[in-house]
Amino acid sequence: MEINISNEIRELADIAEREASPVFLEIESVRSHNFLKVLDAFRRSRISDFNFRDTSGYGYKDSGREKVESVYKYIFHTDEALVRPQIVSGTHAIAISLFGLLRPKDTLLYLSGEPYETGEGVIGIRKVEGSLRDFNINYEETDLNELLDIEKIKRANVGVIQRSGGYSFKKSLTIAEIGEYIDKAKKINPDICIMVDNCYGEFVEDLEPTDAGADVVVGSLIKNMGAGITPTGGYITGKEKYINKIESRLTAPGVGRDIGPMLGLTRLFLQGAFFAPMVVSNAVKGAVFASRLFELLGYEVKPKFNELRGDIVQGIKLDDPDKLIKFAQAVQKVSPIDWDAEIQPAPLAGYDNKILMAAGTFIQGSSIELSADAPMKPPYVVYLQGGIYYEHSKLASMYAAEVLKG
Repeated sequence: MEINISNEIRELADIAEREASPVFLEIESVRSHNFLKVLDAFRRSRISDFNFRDTSGYGYKDSGREKVESVYKYIFHTDEALVRPQIVSGTHAIAISLFGLLRPKDTLLYLSGEPYETGEGVIGIRKVEGSLRDFNINYEETDLNELLDIEKIKRANVGVIQRSGGYSFKKSLTIAEIGEYIDKAKKINPDICIMVDNCYGEFVEDLEPTDAGADVVVGSLIKNMGAGITPTGGYITGKEKYINKIESRLTAPGVGRDIGPMLGLTRLFLQGAFFAPMVVSNAVKGAVFASRLFELLGYEVKPKFNELRGDIVQGIKLDDPDKLIKFAQAVQKVSPIDWDAEIQPAPLAGYDNKILMAAGTFIQGSSIELSADAPMKPPYVVYLQGGIYYEHSKLASMYAAEVLKG
């Protein structure tokens, strides 16, 4: 299939790229800083190719696993880390952490407003078997940007900050904003454990939430930290006293972090982390370009191209279900895998609404590879994210713009 793009869209793309060029320089500066941070973490961990050996079964004395977790500990400046192929998603990392940190009659408080949709089942907002609600754990939420709810913070045992906006048309949180949330909450309740859902946010800035005072940070390895190389997995990192609680839910009480084979994935876990600053910078550049291009075309976008952003996700408000489907199909058609698949909305585990997802990716659901997804509900916002190559995400945005133009 030929990808034809008109001169009109090409000219607008040139304008968008030219106007975004100062932002690109800032992104490249962040990439350089993060590369040096990652390289230092690898060198401090003293990794050898011996650590790439395969393990199976219980995974006792898996030196590769220990090295991977050492690298993450140094990257995030934390006491301990749990980085495993047995953690299958960001939602899974959140669930493990919350079930480890909370006890019956405790209170969980989302400090950044309502959680991402898949978290609703974990918490018990949506009635599913085995949620926190089933274990008599209370749930509340607030938004410190709008209301400083002192009483809620006082009675909370764990406070969660979600860095990305998820399927809500709002800007992601920057590290500075996360730091403000944490400072406010800790002044009111010094004993509260602050956990940050860092999905889509790693390496977007030169600091991470743990540098701003977060006690625990969690994320997925098929997003930023895996760089499109790591085939599965998730991470949980933070202060030792909290990781000691969480590890019992990673496997079982009494064995905790001491078991869990890497199944021959150690090298891919490490390569993903090593390449992540470069890949994330390309994804952010692609998001910035898309933001400006679609703003020039008259669409409402969040964030704007020159705004400080906290994740790789670019929201584009289309206000039309047909346009949403056309946009996703355009992204799929410039994908390296399954480019000829006809993308349609469909039910997806963990979501109430049908989900539209274009992801012609090498790793299933890999959001750091180029993808576009959305819930099929007004105002029909498409969420564009990822891009191993900047050139790939640029082309996808141009082709989607061409298709929408008709």
